[in-house]
Amino acid sequence: MVNRFEAKLGSGSVIIETGKMAKQADGACTVQLGGTVVLITAVCSEEPREGVDFFPLTVEYQEKTYAAGKIPGGFFKREGRPSEKEILTARLIDRPIRPLFPKGFINELQIVGIVLSSDGENDSDVLAMVGASCALSISDIPFDGPIGAVRVGRINGKFVLNPTFKELDSSDLDLVVAGNASGLLMVESGSNELEESLILDAINFGQKSLQVLIELQEKMVKVCGKKKQAITLYKVDEELVRKVKDDSRSRLDEINKLGTKEQREGAMDLLTKELVARFVTEEAAYTENDVKSALIEAEKEAVRKYIIEKRRRVDGRAFDEIRPISCEVGILPRTHGSSLFTRGQTQSLSVTTLGTSADEQMIDALEGETQKSFMLHYNFPPFSVGEVRPIRGPGRREIGHGALAERALKPVMPDKEKFPYTVRVVSDILESNGSSSMATVCASALSLMDAGVPIKEPVSGIAIGLIKEKKETI
Repeated sequence: MVNRFEAKLGSGSVIIETGKMAKQADGACTVQLGGTVVLITAVCSEEPREGVDFFPLTVEYQEKTYAAGKIPGGFFKREGRPSEKEILTARLIDRPIRPLFPKGFINELQIVGIVLSSDGENDSDVLAMVGASCALSISDIPFDGPIGAVRVGRINGKFVLNPTFKELDSSDLDLVVAGNASGLLMVESGSNELEESLILDAINFGQKSLQVLIELQEKMVKVCGKKKQAITLYKVDEELVRKVKDDSRSRLDEINKLGTKEQREGAMDLLTKELVARFVTEEAAYTENDVKSALIEAEKEAVRKYIIEKRRRVDGRAFDEIRPISCEVGILPRTHGSSLFTRGQTQSLSVTTLGTSADEQMIDALEGETQKSFMLHYNFPPFSVGEVRPIRGPGRREIGHGALAERALKPVMPDKEKFPYTVRVVSDILESNGSSSMATVCASALSLMDAGVPIKEPVSGIAIGLIKEKKETI
């Protein structure tokens, strides 16, 4: 049976339909705004995945060229590897839904989003986010949703809900907000040096606006939602957790006082081996994975307790104390611009290269062909964290971090009329111990200035964490 639901959102209407397409998926729906239509499916394995201690969720997002009435280029004339936009959208879908699954849920789950139609005006990314929530909510997969997602622009001093591509060109804000009925789940934004109060107002505007989408999905669940299936959740034996906490409490307190990442990691590795040797025996039914999971619980509790009681981070710093910073520029003799930014044990080597308009990146998207004259690429080689693994092309995380840093620097790049060069910045992470993406922002700003690019203002980036314990917020 086909069910169709519609809600007014901004200047348009969002239409969600289920029961027509992909009926063998656990949950499926299409989401439409204007002439843009996205199909979203959710499928979950029947049994938990063996031997894992993480949630095996994968999100795939595809923009079919037929959606815009186009035939793919190249010799094979079919869609190939995911574009940067598709990878970034998949990450956008993933972030707000991942925290809403039960703890210990290790069944493999795949979300697939396919753009079926594109009108060249309405972006499909927020529709895919809403569709993922809807497909999960009406399925039998355990999910603490629904969620809503909207894009907020600001044109002539007024907030605009889900602006079109053309409207975004004249907007000084591009903000994506995802949340549920009780609060925010994700914020992603780029702006032209707006005041903090305006950003907060935009977030509140988006959070209030997306409630319409949540209410719409709640109606769908009542009409065509499936009964949630009973899932076997991975849970470490409570007696083992208690024993591991008792045996490791004093050691964890000492480890938290160690000053460097290497010291803490070395001490944790030794403690893990001792606990595994002690508890993984023929008499006990515990596995090595069980012991490691129990130790993670104990470590989390110890770290939170240390921070709250000592009013310090585990490396001894105050909450607002930044690691020692050193900056160098012009360190490479034959590059156009270079910098080495080091913050504690995180280090970024950033190199800027200038080219002509012939070096611009050609982007063939559903909404049309565009040229890109500023690019920032981020690389995270294994040696930066002392690991051994093959070096292939950039992964999703590397593409996401590069896009994040590029978004931070793009508003301060000079106008093309004044500086008609193509600019490529590459950030190679040489060491990593926290927030290499923000180190990339700082290093890249230095590298651009060393190359003589007349950026409007220097830019820096910083990461922030949050701990909530009862009524206390740190």
